[in-house]
Amino acid sequence: MDKFLDVIKAIIYGIVEGITEWLPISSTGHLILVEKLIPFKSVTDPEEFFKMFEVVIQLGAIMAVVILFWNKIWPFVLPKTQEEKGKGIMGYVKMDKILLWVKILIACVPAAIVGLVFDDLIDELFYNLFSVAIALIVFGEAFIFVENWNKRKKPSIKSLDDVTYKTALIIGGFQLLAAIFPGTSRSGATILGALMIGVSRTVAAEFTFFLAIPVMFGASLLKIIKFGLHFTGIEFAILLIGTLVSFAVSIFIVRFLMAFIKKHNFVIFGWYRIALGIIVLLYFAIAG
Repeated sequence: MDKFLDVIKAIIYGIVEGITEWLPISSTGHLILVEKLIPFKSVTDPEEFFKMFEVVIQLGAIMAVVILFWNKIWPFVLPKTQEEKGKGIMGYVKMDKILLWVKILIACVPAAIVGLVFDDLIDELFYNLFSVAIALIVFGEAFIFVENWNKRKKPSIKSLDDVTYKTALIIGGFQLLAAIFPGTSRSGATILGALMIGVSRTVAAEFTFFLAIPVMFGASLLKIIKFGLHFTGIEFAILLIGTLVSFAVSIFIVRFLMAFIKKHNFVIFGWYRIALGIIVLLYFAIAG
């Protein structure tokens, strides 16, 4: 019975991950809260398995972005004209996309260094409901403030080509906040940082999506290595189901967000974060 229920829980976790990974409301914060309410029962070590599970199911969310934005991120093509064929190997490469990946990798550096060196310490210090609640509230307020501050300002960076190496590094610095404080939201931190330095909402969201690909892949690999490959049958099934569900849900959520921000700002997500943070604090106080 526990195994069947854990499969249902994996589906719920996958839905939560697919929705919250791309919206700036913190997937980690939501998953920690859901785990407190419906923890896994049939796995060998529920606490350690969940720490690995919540990161690895992000691979499903990554694949959704890769599929949806394939034409914007894949740098290799077959030359179509004689002029392109005459360029040799350069006729097979789109340099604008190569440069985009260089910027993405530059933005990954701060969080990658901190994640590799301090991953266990960060989990020990900040991986709890109280820290998550504070991060939800603080960054919710920050979203409201920045959007109101930017209300009469026009963005200076309106396309991915306008993102400089300096801009990428600054956005990566904001991503560092999410790497340290669960509940901050990786997408929330990077989008917020991008808005503050004049990046348009659309470009901020897209760059955040692309930045997630190496970040999530690296984080998932690190968690799997730490956990080990000694999965039981039910653990593997739970992991696979959660990943597939997060992929399917992410397809819809990414499309929704890109359509939403063309007409609206992020203020509603700020208020949602504040409300959820208060709920988590109340839960923390009641549950002790």
